[in-house]
Amino acid sequence: MVLYGTATASTLLEFKASLLSPCPSFSSRPVNPLIQPVKNTILFPPIKHVTSNSPSQQFKKISKTFEASASTAEVDTLVEKLPADLNVTETEEPNSRVRLSVEVPPVVCEDCYSRVIREFMKKAKVPGFRPGKNVPESILINYIGKQNIQKAIVESILKRTLPHAMYSMTGKALEDSIRIVTKFSEMENTYSSLNSLRYDVIVDVAPEVKWVPEYGYKNLKIVVEIDSEIDAKKASEEELRRRHKSLGSLRIVTDRGVKLGDVAVLDISATTIEADDSDAKSIPSAESRGFQFDTEDGDRILPGFLEAITGIQRGETKSFQYVFPESWAQENLRGIEAKFTVECKELFHRDLPNLDDSIADKLLPGCTTLEEVKKALLEKCLEVEQTAKEQAADNAILDRLCKMVEVDIPRSLFEEQGRELYGAQLLQMQANRQLNDQQLAYLSSAKAVNEFLENNKENINHLIKQNLAVGDIFKRENLQFSTEELVKEVKNSIAEFKRHNQEYDEERVKEQVQEVLEGAKVLEWLRENAEIQYTTR
Repeated sequence: MVLYGTATASTLLEFKASLLSPCPSFSSRPVNPLIQPVKNTILFPPIKHVTSNSPSQQFKKISKTFEASASTAEVDTLVEKLPADLNVTETEEPNSRVRLSVEVPPVVCEDCYSRVIREFMKKAKVPGFRPGKNVPESILINYIGKQNIQKAIVESILKRTLPHAMYSMTGKALEDSIRIVTKFSEMENTYSSLNSLRYDVIVDVAPEVKWVPEYGYKNLKIVVEIDSEIDAKKASEEELRRRHKSLGSLRIVTDRGVKLGDVAVLDISATTIEADDSDAKSIPSAESRGFQFDTEDGDRILPGFLEAITGIQRGETKSFQYVFPESWAQENLRGIEAKFTVECKELFHRDLPNLDDSIADKLLPGCTTLEEVKKALLEKCLEVEQTAKEQAADNAILDRLCKMVEVDIPRSLFEEQGRELYGAQLLQMQANRQLNDQQLAYLSSAKAVNEFLENNKENINHLIKQNLAVGDIFKRENLQFSTEELVKEVKNSIAEFKRHNQEYDEERVKEQVQEVLEGAKVLEWLRENAEIQYTTR
């Protein structure tokens, strides 16, 4: 029976911390999902944006030159001088994207032509000519093939000119987002007819974070709702009751009906009551067979449920009508009038030992008195309560930040975040052994990944906005973390990979640990500077 339950949104740090260790379920220490092991991980097919004959995939290494951390001086050392300048026109497009229209003058094309011919002349084994010796150009072209020569020239032009075309994007372009969108065949035709080249490049740039209002993240006023079950005193009392009940034994009851303190095994069914007397529909989420019902948890299952079945005996069936409240967790059931039918299959009474010092060690090993047990449980629950409050406050703060920023999210950033989130879920399922090879193969397919991205678009965009907002605050407020913190967390993360005998990229680990530490510092700063009010729901 799944009629009750609550869901809480993950904080930024929880999300970033879900995959730093090779198997998330093996470690309780917060880790980072963006760091994926080299081996034994989910590998997804690429999502294509460009035409199948686009050469952009040939220049992935070049695109790394223009990641946001690259400096102009670094780029200068990698860009080869050209015999003439390119004509590059920039056009801003939606989703933090820039289109670069590149015109390569004939003199550059001729220089590339000469280079390609010289290179072929060195390496080609033309019959009748010794390797490395000059071969008449016409014979060389005949031997290699005019079409192959032309393809090589166009590729040479692209390789030499793309860094120049991207020069203005230094410090702006997102890594691996560069895509040449002009078809290769079109570039071949242009070169063949005009002895020059034109091509368009699309690049995603780091999005600008706009705060509404400006600096609105300062002095936040946050109201945080906490579940009543999180209250440390109530939680410790409930835990004591749970431990006490676990020491009891169940005795079959045959001579009376259900009362408070009993445990009943029930078959539960529910149907809607239609106003127009049409056929009733079953409510699957409210149905259960062999449901073990602890009467002390009655109202948690369904408000009024215990009262409705009190007195039911073993083998007896009772029916009652119920209207789901407007506050019900499942929206599709709010306000629905239903008919519940409950059959009692078994009925038990719990015999419990006296709750005194004699069972203290059984309640909590190491304790000799009941007071020691109560004190230890309360201390533990106070820790849980504080953690829950901080987590709830972080969730509320991040949700507020999300509503205060306007960001034009690049498609490449959306896909990267979405694929990492999807990979984190699959790795968790793998760690829990919930997938067989056939299921894993399907869920790793391009179709499954694309479906996930489409169905979770809002959530992915929400996470990206949180990440960007937090990163922006870290820079604006000049927040810092110590080198010791970074070294310690990197060592801990690497130790996790080694412990599970999995490969890793140390630079990638360091980069993602930095993001986690930045996020932690920002949330700490925001909590210190926010007015937070806690209410119980």
